[in-house]
Amino acid sequence: MAIRVHLEEILKKRNMTSKELCGLIGITEANLSILRSGKAKGIRFSTINKICYYLQCDVGDILKFDGNLEGNDEN
Repeated sequence: MAIRVHLEEILKKRNMTSKELCGLIGITEANLSILRSGKAKGIRFSTINKICYYLQCDVGDILKFDGNLEGNDEN
């Protein structure tokens, strides 16, 4: 995936468990696990907003672009 998720690192820095974050932002642990593993195909802006609010971080702290174009069928 061209977008890397670095949520685990931010959770550790904030001494917060994924279960605690799920309770705060209102998503299931299964859905947060999919996001943390990088297997999510999309995420709502409202969810990113809540994650950033409760973890006191920026979107760029969580999501990073690796410089590659994924799914480019033109080649």
